[in-house]
Amino acid sequence: MIRKLLTVSVLALAAVAVQAQPYPAKPVRLIVPFPPGGGTDILSRLVATKLTEVSKWTVVPDNRAGAGGTIGIAEAARATPTGYDIVMGQKDNMVVAPWLYKNLSYEPTKDLTAIAHVAYTPVVIVTRTESKFKTLKDVVDAARAAPDTVTYGSPGNGTTIHLAGEIFNGAARIKMRHVPYKGSNPAMMDVLAGNVDLMVSSLPSAMSQIKAGKLRALAVTSAKRSSSLPEIPTVAELGYKDFDVSTWYGLFAPAGTPKEIITTVNAEVNKLLATPEMKAAIIAQGAEPQSMTPEQFGTLLKTDYLKWKDIVKASGATIE
Repeated sequence: MIRKLLTVSVLALAAVAVQAQPYPAKPVRLIVPFPPGGGTDILSRLVATKLTEVSKWTVVPDNRAGAGGTIGIAEAARATPTGYDIVMGQKDNMVVAPWLYKNLSYEPTKDLTAIAHVAYTPVVIVTRTESKFKTLKDVVDAARAAPDTVTYGSPGNGTTIHLAGEIFNGAARIKMRHVPYKGSNPAMMDVLAGNVDLMVSSLPSAMSQIKAGKLRALAVTSAKRSSSLPEIPTVAELGYKDFDVSTWYGLFAPAGTPKEIITTVNAEVNKLLATPEMKAAIIAQGAEPQSMTPEQFGTLLKTDYLKWKDIVKASGATIE
């Protein structure tokens, strides 16, 4: 009996000792809610790699793709709030999807906690370089002449990128046909193969193919030009006044994650974003680095969450 009590005591003390270790005492899983190769995956792996290098943490990306990124977010929302399961969320699955999906299993503003904003990026309209579409006007003219024949791919139904195409349909008074994919990479492959005419994409997802000369960027959808592609006009410049659709990326944890862990991760990510190397790496991918406190990022989440309710309602889009 004494030996049994001693064993239990030793195990209890060992558990306390592990809990007392500074965070993180073991590898951190970074859930990536899209497949490999897309903008979310690229930025997630960049953050994971640099945190591992600079902070000496072990951050392991884990792709959990599907349903416009909502499967990965739902998994994060269900995770135990210990700080060892975090997720790279973006506007698509955090503020747009809740107004599109009728039976979403999570509510972003209640089930997740904002940790650190990483970057924001415009959406870009691209076509393969051999395409007949040389300008955005060419696309509009073709879509007006033959409605529902010009096709555009996106990373999936319910993403900001999908809706950017629908919003442009409305602004230009045209009807392009949306072709959803399970992530940016398969959509990109079909654009390059000529199976779809265009892709509406996050800039990080398209940047490498634009730089390689395989894709032609026709316009960016943000209010101002991208510093990564300053020669590419905005949709607003091309005659569609006040057109502005962009997306952001940031880290979230399950609700209830200890505040000291949120503060620790935020400080490390912001320190990383301040380095010239990280800034250059993010800009090279077509995104713009931007740090925030957890409170500032939480406010952005709530503001955009309410804003996109009206945008989605106006678009008429729904997903079962």
